[in-house]
Amino acid sequence: MRLTSFGSAATLSCMINLRVCSAAVLGLGFSMVGTVLAQNTLAPDAVKGIGDAAADVMKSTGVPSASVAVVQGGKVAFVKAYGKARLEPVLLAEPGMQYSIGSVSKQFTAALILLLVQDGKVKLDDPVGKYLPELTRANEVTVRQVLSMTSGYQDFWPEDYVMTSMMQPATPQYILDVWAKKPLDFEPGTKWQYSNTNYVIAGRIAEIVAGKPLIEQLQERIFNPLKMNGVLNSDASRLPATDPTGYYQHALGPLRPAPQEGAGWMFAAGELAMPASDLALWDISLMNRTLLAPASYDEMFREVKLKDGTGTHYGLGVQVGDRDGHRFVSHSGEVSGFVSQNVVYPDDKVAVTVLTNEDASSAAGALAKRIAPLVLGGDMSAGTAAAEKRALDIFTGLQNGKLDRTQLTALCNGYFTDEAVTDFSNSLKPLGAPSNFKQTDEELRGGMTFRSFSVSFPDRQLRVTVYEEPDGKLEQYLVIPSGS
Repeated sequence: MRLTSFGSAATLSCMINLRVCSAAVLGLGFSMVGTVLAQNTLAPDAVKGIGDAAADVMKSTGVPSASVAVVQGGKVAFVKAYGKARLEPVLLAEPGMQYSIGSVSKQFTAALILLLVQDGKVKLDDPVGKYLPELTRANEVTVRQVLSMTSGYQDFWPEDYVMTSMMQPATPQYILDVWAKKPLDFEPGTKWQYSNTNYVIAGRIAEIVAGKPLIEQLQERIFNPLKMNGVLNSDASRLPATDPTGYYQHALGPLRPAPQEGAGWMFAAGELAMPASDLALWDISLMNRTLLAPASYDEMFREVKLKDGTGTHYGLGVQVGDRDGHRFVSHSGEVSGFVSQNVVYPDDKVAVTVLTNEDASSAAGALAKRIAPLVLGGDMSAGTAAAEKRALDIFTGLQNGKLDRTQLTALCNGYFTDEAVTDFSNSLKPLGAPSNFKQTDEELRGGMTFRSFSVSFPDRQLRVTVYEEPDGKLEQYLVIPSGS
C-alpha cells in the first residue's frame, strides 16, 4: 500500500457508518453532496479544461471513473464525477459517491494526535514506549518520528496488491506484534521511509490516551465540526452497492473487481472513504487553519529534518513542498481498488481532490496535476519545462555516449558503468532525435522527487524515470520501453 499516487483501520467494534445520502438539485447548476451545496463558480474555460483533462487521463489510463472537487478562493467551487462507478451492471459515477481515500487518511490521524497534544495528553517528543512499551526500542522512538515516517519501524504493507494473508480479519495489535517488534530498518531519525506501521502505532496511542476508539474520536473532533457528513469507515464494512466498485487488472488484462482487505488492516493508516467534496471541506480547514491551534498547524506543515539536517519533504501526515512558486501540502493514497490524490495550496486558497476506482493507477495524480494550473492561475510550467530540458539533455548525451556525472549521486554514478553507458548509446542513438519529450508525472517518493517522461519516436514510445534528491542530484535515470 503505497504513499505514491498508488498509497491503507479501526478495531472490529468500530463499525460506524457516517454516511449521509446525497441528492442532486436539477436545473440550478448546483450539486448537493453530503451537506455541501456547491455551485460551480469556476471560469468556463477551467470547467472545460477539467473535463478535457478527465477524458484524456481516463482514456490513457483506462481508469473507470474519477470524482473531482476543486476549492478556489477558500470555497468549494467545483464538484463533478466522470465515468463509470461500476462496469457491470453499469452505474455512472456521481459526485456524492464515497471513494476510499487510502493513505490520505493519515493526515486525519496526525491531526487527532495534534488535538491530543493540545489537550496535554500527548507530547510529540514523548517516546512511543510511554504508551506502547512492548515495541522495538520504544524508548528511543518518538511520536514525532512515527508521524513523520522517520522512526525505522518496518512497513507492514509496501506491496501494491492484497496478499491472501490480508484477506482475513486482523487487529491493530496483531500488526504491531508482527511488524513493530522487528528490529528497526534504520536508526530513528536518520532516514525517511514510508511505513504504514507508523500510523497503526499513532492510532493506538490516540485510543490509549483518550480511552475511545479512533473512529469515534475522528467523528467527534474532526468530521462533525467540519460537517463532513459523508465519511465511511471502510475498514469495518464494504462500500455500499450504491458507491463505486474498486477495480484492478492483471498486466493489460480486463478490469476485475478488486479483492477486499480483511477488516482491521487499514486502521489509522487508510481506513476512510468519503465523497471528494468532504475532502474539500477538510482542505478548506487546512488552508484557513480553523480546527487546530496555530502551533499545531505549524507542526503539521513543517518539513521534518533528519538528524544530519537533510530535508524529508514530509511533515506530520502530509507531504510538503513548493511547486513553481506555490507552497503545497499534499498526500496520495491507495487501497485495494482505489487511488486518491489530494493537494492543498494554502497560500493560494486552492485545493484539488481526485478520487479514482482502480488500484495501481497513475490517473488520480495525473489528473490533479492537469487541474492545478487551470485553477491556480499564473505560470506553473517553468519548473516542468526545466525538468524536461534537463532530462532531454541527459538523454541526448547518452545517445552519444556522454554523461555529465556531476549531476548524479554516487549510487546513480555506480549504476552507469562503462557497459551501461555503451548499452544506452548503442540502443538509443539509432532512434534519432525524439519527436516529443514530455513530463507526465511528478510526485514525492522516499524523500525524493519522482518524475516520469514520455519520449516519442515515429515507430515507438519510451519512458524515462528519474528520482531527484533535494540537492538536485539524480538518484535514478532509467529509459524503459512503453506500451503507449
